[in-house]
Amino acid sequence: MGILGLSKLIADIAPQAIKENEIKNYFGRKVAIDASMSLYQFLIAVRNEGQQLTSADGETTSHLMGTFYRTIRLIENGIKPVFVFDGKPPSMKSGELEKRAERREEAQKELEKATEAGDTSLMDKFNRRLVKVTKQHSEECKELLKLMGVPYVDAPCEAEAQCAALVKAGKVYATATEDMDALTFGTNVLLRHLTFSEARKMPIQEFHLDKVLSGLDIDMDQMIDLCILLGCDYVPSIKGVGPKRAMELIKQHKNIEGILAKIDTKKYGIPENWEYEEARKLFKQPEVEDVNNIDLKWGDPDEDGLVKYLCGDKNFTEDRVRGGAKKLMKGRQSSTQGRLDGFFKVLSTTPATNSVKRKGDEKKDSKAKRGKVTGKGRPK
Repeated sequence: MGILGLSKLIADIAPQAIKENEIKNYFGRKVAIDASMSLYQFLIAVRNEGQQLTSADGETTSHLMGTFYRTIRLIENGIKPVFVFDGKPPSMKSGELEKRAERREEAQKELEKATEAGDTSLMDKFNRRLVKVTKQHSEECKELLKLMGVPYVDAPCEAEAQCAALVKAGKVYATATEDMDALTFGTNVLLRHLTFSEARKMPIQEFHLDKVLSGLDIDMDQMIDLCILLGCDYVPSIKGVGPKRAMELIKQHKNIEGILAKIDTKKYGIPENWEYEEARKLFKQPEVEDVNNIDLKWGDPDEDGLVKYLCGDKNFTEDRVRGGAKKLMKGRQSSTQGRLDGFFKVLSTTPATNSVKRKGDEKKDSKAKRGKVTGKGRPK
């Protein structure tokens, strides 16, 4: 689910924090991709087109098709992707997961009614609601990524939190996901629509956390409390408090404790046994793998291995798979030249260090070329 209404709130109050970009402008960038979100997009997209791809034994292969061809597209554009897979969900997320299970159960009942009535539009609608990324989908994609020479990370818990940790450590430039809670976890740069921008004819949206904070005129602690008020996966929100009111309350009372001390409980419904402090802790101190133990390496694709894995039972065409492998190799070779800022030292412990280069920075670079290079620069 992410954070309800956060993207619109930012667009309304801090539009300068959002930049629209083309994929070619990320040449040489390392990007952490929320794998589960990406796989879900592929499964939904193919189902919407009415042609779910399957293997010889009837198992879905849409996630493999999407991962294969769109990862090739990223690499052809000089991007170095690293896919991050979800681990176990935090216990506080159990309520949200139960709601999702209930919605799927209801969708199944509605699908049966629509099928009986022969209503194809409703059948498509409820079919989409039943789409779920399984452990098998993830394991199959991990095997595919190995053969493609693309690294992946198994997060111990939430993938967005692990992506954010990689960004903050300077291991990658940005987190690519549709879930806005990547910002709540502290990713300096968030990319939305990266994996499907071309397919849907949409620009990539680039959110910068430092500009979000300055535009909303709040600090990171207040940002986390705001996101809890808006509605997150861990706890219910205060009944009757929408995005605009949540922003007003944070500005006026600074934090949730201040809000609870002053809010009209007759007008606004405070959730019973509201564990907002635990939710806050999950955002501030999420369970992530130590980034110092993560070594990201991009390698050459295994063409014969890809053919063996994707062709035959999985019904991929050998010529296309071999052609894809050659594109991977070519893209990998062209991306080795990297970006200019890749030659400088990485400094990235705060949101501000990952800001897009401004004209003033370009002037500094010009002076550096004429004199001594200081070694400072943006993350890769």
